[in-house]
Amino acid sequence: MYDYLIVGAGLFGNVWAHEATKRGKKCLVVDRRNHIGGNTYCENVEGINVHYYGAHIFHTNDKDIWDYVNSFVEFNRYTNSPVANYYGELYNLPFNMNTFYQMWKVRTPEEAKAKIQEQIEAANIKEPKNLEEQAISLVGTDIYEKLIKSYTEKQWGRKCIDLPAFIIKRLPVRFTFDNNYFNDRYQGIPIGGYNKLNEALLEGIDVRLGVDYFKNRAELDASAKQIVYTGQLDEYFDFKLGYLEYRSLRFEHQTLDTPNHQGNAVVNYTDGETAFTRIIEHKHFEFGTQDKTVITHEYPQEWTPGQEPYYPVNDDKNDKLLREYRKLVDAETNVIFGGRLAEYRYYDMHQVIGSALAKVRKHFGE
Repeated sequence: MYDYLIVGAGLFGNVWAHEATKRGKKCLVVDRRNHIGGNTYCENVEGINVHYYGAHIFHTNDKDIWDYVNSFVEFNRYTNSPVANYYGELYNLPFNMNTFYQMWKVRTPEEAKAKIQEQIEAANIKEPKNLEEQAISLVGTDIYEKLIKSYTEKQWGRKCIDLPAFIIKRLPVRFTFDNNYFNDRYQGIPIGGYNKLNEALLEGIDVRLGVDYFKNRAELDASAKQIVYTGQLDEYFDFKLGYLEYRSLRFEHQTLDTPNHQGNAVVNYTDGETAFTRIIEHKHFEFGTQDKTVITHEYPQEWTPGQEPYYPVNDDKNDKLLREYRKLVDAETNVIFGGRLAEYRYYDMHQVIGSALAKVRKHFGE
């Protein structure tokens, strides 16, 4: 008999299992995949830790969470500095003085601000009615057309004029020559990959992989006093109120017989003709010097049942359905729901860990 059955071996479930075990509880972790770590899983190819489900870059301003993850594995100094490729033109991201010089050959912050303001005033958008108008009212037409429009439409599978303005509440604009994508104080990649972090979290804990909770539900539920559920919220309730919507992703991994393909870990393709949104070159996350390299093309797509859900679609329709599902959650007395899928919200990795730690403390009355 276990104290906790944890459904899902992603970061939320693994942190919960680790913390409960520290408190003297016995846990069983199950996952329908054949590996632990959820979407942070890395596959070793040619000595390179391949982020199998897309780029995962750890960043946080929370020193306690940074110290927490570093207590399991050492993190390197990787700084996320993506590059945008627009029909062969290369631009630094986020939008900064390097971007503006590449776009307009302006050299000072004053020149860049004036150029952006000139385009905003020319657009004369008083109350943005959609994402396109919102973006132009923030950064002008040139940046919107080259670096936002087509990339966003590929990501969402919808025209920018058909997307609500609130999706882009603000856009990061820096009038410094700083290519660091994140503003967070702490940032890096686990040396040796994320598997080391997840293995350390689950050390000494019973784990069963390749187990579909819903096909073995009665048996698994009976094996523990309480359940920690991290899977899809609507699936737990057999979709009886309807399906919550997601955007999904498809990845094409490729090993190349060259030591360096693109010179950067992440290159976004912001034109409308390229079907994928970005190419990831994994070795650059850990400053690899291997003779070969592994790249991944990332293709956004509509989610359908059976595919991996990645990004919740938090529009009015889904928010309304989510509120109804949360009423069912509140009626469950023996289940703790946590993580990106079970809470139907987008979490960065540090937020998942913070949420798990907070729920553990609350659960144990600390």
